[in-house]
Amino acid sequence: MSRVLVPSDGSPNSLHGVSHVAQEFMKNPDLDIHVLNIQQPFSKYVARFTSRQARMEFHLEQAAKALESTRQALDRAGIPYTVHTEIGDKADCIADAARRLRCDRIVMSTARKSSLVRWVEDSVTNQVIERTTVPVEIIVGDAASSLERVGIPAGVGTGLLALGMAAAD
Repeated sequence: MSRVLVPSDGSPNSLHGVSHVAQEFMKNPDLDIHVLNIQQPFSKYVARFTSRQARMEFHLEQAAKALESTRQALDRAGIPYTVHTEIGDKADCIADAARRLRCDRIVMSTARKSSLVRWVEDSVTNQVIERTTVPVEIIVGDAASSLERVGIPAGVGTGLLALGMAAAD
């Protein structure tokens, strides 16, 4: 039995990974699917004014909302899966969950982005690849927004130009 971890935040791009795993399950019903949602922890300043139980209930509620479309897609297809919710750094939680659950691979989906954008940003996908020994399968999602395709490279170019001008002075 092959065990696969599918991180999902409920975004349209994360559903590409879920669809890929669902298609694989149709070919191999022995696939053991683990869906993971990660919630960001509250800052220590917010945590001081809320109980641990209230924070946990909030995180579980947010995870349920985020995973609604993922669960619906898998339920409609009649695919069994296990849901996990963790709180913390996304890349660390994914790598730790894959190791703890003894997954054979991690299936992640990501937006289509330019090489420059991927180079500039420190994406969760890149961090997971660096932090885990479990193979990571990347499923390409939708194209990046026009801001990401044009704005970020333009901003980087402007920043480099400003540095060049400052160095010339």
